[in-house]
Amino acid sequence: MVSSIRRVHPAWIVLGAVTLCMMAGTGLRSIFGVYIKPMEAEFGWGRGALSGAAAISLLLVGATGPLVGRLADRWGPRRVIVVSLLLLGIGSLGAAFVQSLWHVYVTTGLLMALGAGGVSMTTGSTVAARWFEARRGVAIGLTAGGMSAGQLVVIPLAMALTLWFGWRASYLWLGVGLLALVLPVALFLVRDDPAERGGRPYGATGTAAAAARTAALERSQRVAILEAMKVPQFWLLMATFFVCGYTSNGMVLTHFMPHALEHNFSELQASTALGVMGAMNVLGTITSGWICDRFGRRGPLAFYYFFRGLSLLFLLYVWNAPSLHIWAAVFGLNYVSTVPPTTTLTANIFGRYSVGELSGWIFLSHQVGSALGAALAGWIYEWTGGYEIAFVSAALMGFLAAGLALAIREEPVASRPTPLAAPATSG
Repeated sequence: MVSSIRRVHPAWIVLGAVTLCMMAGTGLRSIFGVYIKPMEAEFGWGRGALSGAAAISLLLVGATGPLVGRLADRWGPRRVIVVSLLLLGIGSLGAAFVQSLWHVYVTTGLLMALGAGGVSMTTGSTVAARWFEARRGVAIGLTAGGMSAGQLVVIPLAMALTLWFGWRASYLWLGVGLLALVLPVALFLVRDDPAERGGRPYGATGTAAAAARTAALERSQRVAILEAMKVPQFWLLMATFFVCGYTSNGMVLTHFMPHALEHNFSELQASTALGVMGAMNVLGTITSGWICDRFGRRGPLAFYYFFRGLSLLFLLYVWNAPSLHIWAAVFGLNYVSTVPPTTTLTANIFGRYSVGELSGWIFLSHQVGSALGAALAGWIYEWTGGYEIAFVSAALMGFLAAGLALAIREEPVASRPTPLAAPATSG
């Protein structure tokens, strides 16, 4: 028993701790919708006023990506994660005592958004890039899957606490649980770099001292954003992830529920479809990481976008509850599958000590695409009375992104002498 525990590489322990932090952060960021109606009932605030806090939160989560990534690259992800969890916990505790609308904007729209932005894929990809030489795709897939799992766990928990004790107690206990249970995990188990423990990344060859020297050299050769902007691969990654946000969070997550209800599906059927989609997110993301490690990244990434385009067209033709749930399963497999290839491409092209800041900018493009997709679909609905044109536009964007993904050249930038991962067999 003891010998088997000793054989576990520290990278997996660090990854597990970071994934738990990301689960908590994403889950808490996603619970605001649970409290809208209780807040309306208590204070009489309008739906638009409360939705403004949600919009600010979404915008800040994306806007903090570049800054969070830069800090993670320079200071290490551990400090960023600890501070972010503190902000998230304080915001949740503060939300339990709000009395005015501006209190909601400060606690949920500002503090919790800043905290959630610090435990997003930006910091998760930084940890995975530093701690994993091999199985990097699986590592990133696990963290991304953890984010989806966080929503599946925390949102029902928030709902249950609200029904049992009220919305204020729900916010309070979730904040206490984060600070008492998750924050210590970050403090004691998350580490910035294998060299801190005298080790080397998972799958690295050579001695620990050699790994430390290599890490120091790579750290000194960080690719800054201005340098990355001169590389076509960076813009291709930005463009494809923009499409990811446009077609997923922006188009489907925002407008799927009203689309389903207006096509004679019940709230239970539509909610079940969302649950199926969320569960398949986890499976699809982890599987995507496994595929990227074995078959390369560019080819699978192009396939994911092309397949997403086809599934969006399929949505227009669902005819009953079973077909709706089949669509949800298919789309769920593809929903977050773009994260492992996008992030590993960023690490392999620009270096593992640049992946935080650059992933932050790439994630920002995702959020801009999400905002545009959500707004454009709403405008199209008001203009035409349906979402058909919006979903067709998303499908066409998916096909375009497939072509852009194939144009990505997976090789280190000129300033880096050697690649950070073994070349893939194909893709």
